[in-house]
Amino acid sequence: MNQHFPYPRVSILGALDLERTPSGVRPRRLPAWTRPRLADELMELVVSHAAGVRLRLRTAAQSLALDVHVTVPRLPDGLVPASFDLAVDGTVLARVPATEGDVFSFTKDFSEVRLSPGRPETVRFEDLPSGEKDVEIWLPHGAVVELRGLSADAPLLTPAPAPGPAWVHHGSSISHGLEAPAPTLTWPALAALETGAALTNLGFSGSAVLDPEVARAIRDTPADLVTLKLGINIVGKAMMVERTFVPAVHGFLDTIREGHPDARIVLVSPTACAAPERLPHGPGVLTLEDVRSLLAKVAGAREDPALHFLDGHELLGPAEAGALPDGLHPDPAAHLRMGERAARLLVGPHLPTAR
Repeated sequence: MNQHFPYPRVSILGALDLERTPSGVRPRRLPAWTRPRLADELMELVVSHAAGVRLRLRTAAQSLALDVHVTVPRLPDGLVPASFDLAVDGTVLARVPATEGDVFSFTKDFSEVRLSPGRPETVRFEDLPSGEKDVEIWLPHGAVVELRGLSADAPLLTPAPAPGPAWVHHGSSISHGLEAPAPTLTWPALAALETGAALTNLGFSGSAVLDPEVARAIRDTPADLVTLKLGINIVGKAMMVERTFVPAVHGFLDTIREGHPDARIVLVSPTACAAPERLPHGPGVLTLEDVRSLLAKVAGAREDPALHFLDGHELLGPAEAGALPDGLHPDPAAHLRMGERAARLLVGPHLPTAR
């Protein structure tokens, strides 16, 4: 049997918008209303990356074929890895690379952009366990993915709701996880699989800068737990001083609390990054040390018993500088460690026992 997207018996989790195309749908990680408000082309690109987005279905099929057309960026070190990971009942059983899609190349400031056209392809999963089962197919975390069709050798049944509490995470490239080799090997995905949380990953490379549109999107998204890993893009781009950063964080939290008055919220300061720890880019510009201190003060000043603070060094500390090949982004092994620590320190302790 073959079904075209959108298909009511396939849930698409982790996306806040499904852009209709002539051939199917393209998941995006912010609602459609935000599109004309996005500040730059980088933000538009990373919002369209499918980090944390997955298909959920229930079937007795032992063979699945997913028709897709992917667009993968080329970074200075090469193509971003793009694979589809299949999990059954929370255990990853298969990983299939995308090989035929478009390649998107660009300069750092987006002044030059080039698209090398590819073609659609079919991603096949064979020899799945027999019997009815809940299947999740995680889409490539660093690619734009157009979903076109799904074939199975048994009927698709009404999918069960995603089990576990709803976890919405917002962060920078470190949360987006382009350096991880597969979508279930980014640290947020690892923490979600370990704890059973239903993840929505709003990690946007280069773009965690307290945009009000992101706060409103989080406000309007079901969540039992919200985690906000803030600061590295503010410091890295020298965007704010203390006078503007502190009220911006308060305003971001105020907006989220409008939709989630009782949910646990955890503010997470930046993980280790050698260069901007103590050296500001200019007079009054924040360092990472400043940001850590200010986020802790914000959490304390709000007198909110459901608001907590976690020092990002608990996820990846200064002694692990060797795990940052470019001085900032964790390598694949560091993602594994961060996933384990996030499950133990960030997600697990703050998840409610029941939805």
